Amino acid sequence: MREFITKQIPTAKNDILSGITVALALVPEAVAFAFVAGVDPLVGLYAAFMVGLITSIFGGRPGMISGATGALAVVMVTLVARGNAMGVEGENLGLYYLFLTVILMGAIQMLAGFLKLGKFVRLIPHPVMMGFVNGLAIVIFLSQLGMFKEVVNGEKEWLHGRDMYIMLGLVGLTMLIMFGLSYFKSTSKLPGALIGILVVTGIALFANLDVATVGSFIRDGGGTGLQGGLPTFQSEIFSKIPLNWETFRFILPYSMILAAIGLIESLMTLNLIDDLTETRGNANKECLAQGMSNVVTGFFGGMGGCAMIGQSIINIKSGGRGRLSGIVAAVMLLSFILFAAPYIERIPIAALVGVMFMVVIGTFAWSSFRIFGKIPRADFFVIILVSALTVIFDLAIAVFAGVIVSALVFSWENAVRIRARKSIKEDGTKVYEIWGPLFFGSISNFNNKFDVKNDPVNVEIDFIESRISDHSAIEAIKGIVEKYENANKKVVLKHLSEECKLLLTNNNPAFKDVIVNAIDDPRYHIAEDPENFNQSVTR
Repeated sequence: MREFITKQIPTAKNDILSGITVALALVPEAVAFAFVAGVDPLVGLYAAFMVGLITSIFGGRPGMISGATGALAVVMVTLVARGNAMGVEGENLGLYYLFLTVILMGAIQMLAGFLKLGKFVRLIPHPVMMGFVNGLAIVIFLSQLGMFKEVVNGEKEWLHGRDMYIMLGLVGLTMLIMFGLSYFKSTSKLPGALIGILVVTGIALFANLDVATVGSFIRDGGGTGLQGGLPTFQSEIFSKIPLNWETFRFILPYSMILAAIGLIESLMTLNLIDDLTETRGNANKECLAQGMSNVVTGFFGGMGGCAMIGQSIINIKSGGRGRLSGIVAAVMLLSFILFAAPYIERIPIAALVGVMFMVVIGTFAWSSFRIFGKIPRADFFVIILVSALTVIFDLAIAVFAGVIVSALVFSWENAVRIRARKSIKEDGTKVYEIWGPLFFGSISNFNNKFDVKNDPVNVEIDFIESRISDHSAIEAIKGIVEKYENANKKVVLKHLSEECKLLLTNNNPAFKDVIVNAIDDPRYHIAEDPENFNQSVTR
């Protein structure tokens, strides 16, 4: 504990001020996502507090903020609705199914951490990352447009006239304050976002402006207010929900989807914060912390959560770098619920919208426009694809699609790079010098390089400039040798790695007469265990 406190001292001032700013921005976000999921606002606020606190203390990325998110909420809404349908009206079973699902979700995430699966986020290509941040910037922007609406006769309608002008003015003023303090490199000890919120709130209160506030936002959504108590252990989960196979079958698909979305969003946000701070977080540690926080949140009445890119960027831009910033944000959020609800509810929504619009501007990768025409068209297509899918569907689908397309493009580009330089020795032996990677994607081109029918009796295949990458390549080599042998021609293989030789000779000892051993044979491994390969060819 002493070491933990010592590490926080150098950045304590910035972390505390940044944490307060983040806490203010967390309130409407957590409430909005709770409404999306179809649960009480306090369920979202409790999730933001518990997930934020635990991940800040135990997570793998200091400075990253976690809480209830929209990416998870859109999946939860169906779960809650189906859960409610399983009980009588007013029983609210969907909420307890949600808690149980969040617990299982956390357990899956912890398992991913124990299995050290977090490292695979490093394999995500840069175009996918750019598409990710662009898509999320657009999603954040679109989510704020709802704040420019008011409830009329039970339905939301766009503000108009004086109300719209006041809203736009306050949003613009908040953005102008933040931009000005940043542009002129103000020496103020307070973050620009916090100053913007305080100034706009003061103007709204002093001028007695009739504008939407945090309190009116909660009440318009069906909530009763921000005031609440400490999170309590939800023992009703085990009395209201039968712990049997049918329940497990119902919640498992939702738990797996939520776990995957939560980890992908958290780990990609971790990567983004790594780039912004020029430091490196621990992905596996973050998986464990995210899982642990969701298990605790499920037991104590929260809707679960993951990393929040918008709030994380607010924190970083406001100077928050240490774990203390996330801890302060979580504790301040709880204090709002317990003690300061009447004051926080008076903050104009316009001030928080202005902060989020500045986050959008800071999040969007504007360089993606400048690099058009300077990068491969396939990479630019991936950026557009991931951005669009993030907006249309969700982050998980967008990332998976982007990675798959990038992998296919990489495979195709390497598949066409296989070359064969042909020459004839003085003794009449034909030599094929293979260039380029030999793997599942290039074996078709590899096979087309050989003219078995018209080649001389003696053939030499040299792999000194090639790399055998997988067992599809091994099978292709075996197939070529068999074709020459069936044509009563002698073929020899040169410069194969030791593992290639082993795989070929284990499959057929006759290959020992075909392979030429040399001191300069390359050393690398094939992408499958030899034992598995032997079993596959035996079958």
